[in-house]
Amino acid sequence: MLIIITMVILGLLLGFVGAGGAGVTLAVLVAFFNIPIHVAIGTSLLGLISTALFGSISHTREKNIDFKIGSFLGLSGGIGALIDSFCVKYIPESNLSLLTSIALISSSIILWIRISIMTNGKEKNLRLKSIILRALFFGIILGSISGLFGIASSAFIQITLLLAFGLDLRKSAGTTMLVILPISLIGGIGYIANGYIDVLLLIKVILGTSFGTYIGAKFTNRLSPLILKIAMISVPLIGAIILISTHN
Repeated sequence: MLIIITMVILGLLLGFVGAGGAGVTLAVLVAFFNIPIHVAIGTSLLGLISTALFGSISHTREKNIDFKIGSFLGLSGGIGALIDSFCVKYIPESNLSLLTSIALISSSIILWIRISIMTNGKEKNLRLKSIILRALFFGIILGSISGLFGIASSAFIQITLLLAFGLDLRKSAGTTMLVILPISLIGGIGYIANGYIDVLLLIKVILGTSFGTYIGAKFTNRLSPLILKIAMISVPLIGAIILISTHN
C-alpha cells in the first residue's frame, strides 16, 4: 500500500510536468523500497505502456501525431530497447545506477535546451526512404537509452523529431507518445524474458502513477508557466540525485 501511495504522489508531479517520469519512478523504487535496479528499470519501462497509450489516444484526437514517422521510429526504437534489455544484466548494479543518473542529468539538460532555446524544428519534406533510414539510425539509439536505463527518453525523442524529422513543437510532443509505446512494450518483453519483472510491483506502479497522473495533469494549465518549466527541468535531476545517493 505504501508503494501505491508513493506512486500516486509521484503521479501528481509527473502528470503536471509531463516528462521525466520513469527515471524518478525507478529512483524512488531503488532508494526507498530497496528494489534491485534491474527490476526497477524493467518495471519502470513497462509502466510507461499505459502512459504512452493514453497519451497517444489523447494526442490522436488533437491531431498531434505523425503516424508514419512515429511508427517507424518507435519500431526501430523497440528493437534497440529489446537488444539492451538483454545486455543490461551484464552491468553491475552500482555502475548501472551511476549511468542512469548520467542519463537523467543529460535528459534535464536537453529539456532545458528544448524549453529555453528551441522554438521549432526546420520543416522537412522527407521521402519515405529518408524517413525509414533516419528512423533506423535514431530509433536504435533512442531505444537503447530507454532499454538500458528504463527511462522514457522523451526529451531526446522530442529533440530528434524537431531536428532530424522537421516536426513542429506540437507534433513532436504528440508523436513522442507514439514512439514511446513500442519502445516500452518491446523493451519490456526483454526484461520479462530475463526475469527482471515483479508483476505485483508493476501493478502497484501502474495503478498509483495512472491515478496520480490523471489528477496532476489538471494543474498543467492552471499554474504559472515558469513553475512548469522549473519543474520539468528539475524532475529528472531529482531522480539523478536520488540514484547518486544510493551509489555512494
